[in-house]
Amino acid sequence: MNARTHAIRNGLRRGWAEFILSLKSPQDLWFYLFTAALAVGYLWLNRNNTFADSLLSYAEVTLPSLLGALLVFGLYMGPLSTLAMEKEDGTLLRYKAAPHGMAGYVAGQVVYQTAQILPSIAVILVPSLLLFDGVAPETIGGWLKILWVSALAIPAVLPIGLVMGSLIPGVQKAGTWGMLPMMALFGISGIFFPLTNLWGWVQTLAQVFPMYWLGLGMRSAFLPEAAAALEIGGSWRTLETVLVLAAWAVVGLALAPRVLRRMAERQSGSQVQTAREELLQWVR
Repeated sequence: MNARTHAIRNGLRRGWAEFILSLKSPQDLWFYLFTAALAVGYLWLNRNNTFADSLLSYAEVTLPSLLGALLVFGLYMGPLSTLAMEKEDGTLLRYKAAPHGMAGYVAGQVVYQTAQILPSIAVILVPSLLLFDGVAPETIGGWLKILWVSALAIPAVLPIGLVMGSLIPGVQKAGTWGMLPMMALFGISGIFFPLTNLWGWVQTLAQVFPMYWLGLGMRSAFLPEAAAALEIGGSWRTLETVLVLAAWAVVGLALAPRVLRRMAERQSGSQVQTAREELLQWVR
């Protein structure tokens, strides 16, 4: 076994161990429960409403959109905030000092951040399937589509979070650099409402980003074929969904290693100490 393979395997084991530890953390458990309470509570309050002019219930249309939004949010904000924090606490500096340490670090982040999404989805999906009629996919093909859309989301979104986390100057900037762009994209993506309700140029802009396509893919998995009439062109555009997400995956996987490598090269003990002092002043 060469040094790089050894580092990656250690990273994979470390990422899984960190995920198991997070499941035992009261703070993380409360986060999962709080997220579930908000999402399921919202669906419950609107359970008797129909969506737009269709015969679909609000829960049927909103549940897949919520799951798509969770994928985007977790795979983007998770690595972004973690990387921004670990640049300042010396974690990345320790990885940099080890042979192929950054390759191991990235491997661990992929496992940890991907696994973190599973409880968030489960605590919303399982109660919704029990509480609301008609929200489950009608066929096995629908369940399989959920799996491949989720699988494509990982390489399409997670590298973006790593790149942004590398560029953020400090952990206190994570909210500005992370949340504000995310909220703006949520507003124009059509992930919670038909994109056809927005202006033409906004529709074009929204379709550039993976958020719209993840929402569309999730809705196509959960909703009946007739519901495609609510979408652009009256179609689920499955091929386009695959191509756009794959294109983001290729760009992200090509860009992220270069940005991370340059960020690691700039890391030094003095930078970590300066960042810690700035953080302490900011907290005070």
